[in-house]
Amino acid sequence: MPRARRRVAADASRFLVVGAVATTVALLIFNGLVHGFNPGSDAPLNDRPQLAFFLANVVGMLVSFRGTRDWAFRNRSSRHTDGGRTAFVVINLVTMAIPMGFLWISRNLLGLDDPVSDNLAANVLGLFAGTSVRFLLLRQYVFPRSFAVTREQVPEQVSEV
Repeated sequence: MPRARRRVAADASRFLVVGAVATTVALLIFNGLVHGFNPGSDAPLNDRPQLAFFLANVVGMLVSFRGTRDWAFRNRSSRHTDGGRTAFVVINLVTMAIPMGFLWISRNLLGLDDPVSDNLAANVLGLFAGTSVRFLLLRQYVFPRSFAVTREQVPEQVSEV
């Protein structure tokens, strides 16, 4: 496997592990808010699944930023003065619209509101699409690969005498 492809695979693997942890946190919060934290309990946001998804994923985003910056892209530095925080949040909020769109279609166009349908729409199909886009954007714009220039790569300067 070429070196560049191995680098992408390593970045993607670490990114997916961080994402799995953040997604587990968000999934537990989302299901608790929409379907109840205990069997038979009232779910506080059953009638507002998009809001529940947003709130749950904001918490997941906090978990994700730390893991992404400190582990997934640990060999890459951010080109942003704030360490990439603003760009990270913007990219996450924009790509959060993808699974929320899947959830909206499931709930409003297909009329499905059971836990399996909600989770399949938002946390399987939507999550896959959103994560793919998020990985590409974060890798390219928030944590780009820095190229170190060695002395051998710098052309000799000719001085005029």
